[in-house]
Amino acid sequence: MASPSGNARKRPFAILAILIGGFVGLSAATFDYAEGTSYLSSDPRACVNCHIMRDQYNSWQLSAHHPHATCNDCHVPHDLIGKYATKMDHGYRHSKGFTLNDFHEPIQIKDSSLRVVENNCIRCHGSFVGDLNIAHAAQQGETVEPRTCSRCHASAGHAARR
Repeated sequence: MASPSGNARKRPFAILAILIGGFVGLSAATFDYAEGTSYLSSDPRACVNCHIMRDQYNSWQLSAHHPHATCNDCHVPHDLIGKYATKMDHGYRHSKGFTLNDFHEPIQIKDSSLRVVENNCIRCHGSFVGDLNIAHAAQQGETVEPRTCSRCHASAGHAARR
């Protein structure tokens, strides 16, 4: 029985190398086209690389938080791993949604992202609000249940739509 020639054994590796190279090249071109490195910064203009975020960006510019907080200050955790893990999650979900056009319009915050925002509200304003939720609920004769900052302050980070 004849042994396979050297070229025949190399063919599957060449095909695999071409496929991997094509995938890496296409991914790099897409990352560059989408201005992917801008998402590693804290520049709020990165959030408007996608036109769907224009309303959020414009409303943030009109909000009371504009001079004090950027998108990252509110929308990502402040520890190194949490920050970049959240950015990767958001990047994946946003790019998938915008590429496949399967996102809710107007765009809506996910529960996991809302928890990050709420934690950042308390991080910045915790000494001010303290036990405010419990005291307010008691004054209203309500049972104490967890409340979110955005329940009453939905337009704090983004000005009310006009």
